[in-house]
Amino acid sequence: MSIRSTVSRGAQALENPVFDRDDLPLLLVLPGLFLFSAFMFYPIAYSVFLSFTDATNLTLFNGSYSFIGFENYAQVLFGTPHFTLDLFGYRTTLPINASFWNSMGISWLFVVTSVMLKIGLSIAIALVLTNEHVVGRRYMRSFIIIPMGLPSIFTITVWRGIFSNAQYGLANQLLTLLQLQPVLWLDQRWTAFLAYNITEMWLAYPFMVIIIVSALQDVPEELHDAAMVDGAGFFNRFLHVTLPSIKRPVLFASILTAAASFQQFLIPFVMNKGGPLRQNELLIVYGYREAFRFDKYGMGAAIMSLSLVVIAAFMFLNVKRGRLADGVNE
Repeated sequence: MSIRSTVSRGAQALENPVFDRDDLPLLLVLPGLFLFSAFMFYPIAYSVFLSFTDATNLTLFNGSYSFIGFENYAQVLFGTPHFTLDLFGYRTTLPINASFWNSMGISWLFVVTSVMLKIGLSIAIALVLTNEHVVGRRYMRSFIIIPMGLPSIFTITVWRGIFSNAQYGLANQLLTLLQLQPVLWLDQRWTAFLAYNITEMWLAYPFMVIIIVSALQDVPEELHDAAMVDGAGFFNRFLHVTLPSIKRPVLFASILTAAASFQQFLIPFVMNKGGPLRQNELLIVYGYREAFRFDKYGMGAAIMSLSLVVIAAFMFLNVKRGRLADGVNE
């Protein structure tokens, strides 16, 4: 009797399985989702948890830290040193953390300037690579993406040598050839910031070129032919035909590279540790130094959590305003 009941239950299980064929894609995705959660979601959740504690190097691993609520966030946003503003000869002190807001401001300035440089260079290169009069453009496309295959730390180190303060640095040698004085590139705020931008542009342009070349190849030739019949020159065709046709792919690539620029760590850290005098500390470098240099793990975690919120809001707003998600559910 028990054998019959066991066989009967087995037959019912086969007739009504827990998972059917429609669930197969989910089962195939589950291992990757588990690994993604282990290496992404858990560190993020742990970092957010640490931001509500007074954890330090000594207390983090033995669990003797305390829960302090939003004190780290209050210190990051409104703590000392306070921001001093000179306006029309009057000096006033604002009750906000000058170090944090300087890092936030320089980070967004870096995003704006680097993205503009990347878009300009990438569109120019893409136009050359899609011009039918350029000989060997297929081979040029292969050479263009070489920077993507090099380790970022290697490329940044090379650019640090190019912008070396010494006279043998390539940038200073070019200035000497032009009979100009050598520049202390990495010891001055805005020349170091320029070096950051050029390095970031070099690292990111291959990705943007690939996106823009693909977009340019999808622009109908009939539109260019009609514009030429109307007497439009190259620049008018570029402004009124090419740019509107590639606007969405360029916006997509710009949002992705803007997010990467906001989270940039290696360039300022390898170049000059965010100097001089921490004036060029991007937000991620600022959080890293607070955690590992000044032994304030809780505050460093709070800075990283705030940067996560800011970049998530940036991505969401740009995707919604740019209507890049239109048609996803269709």
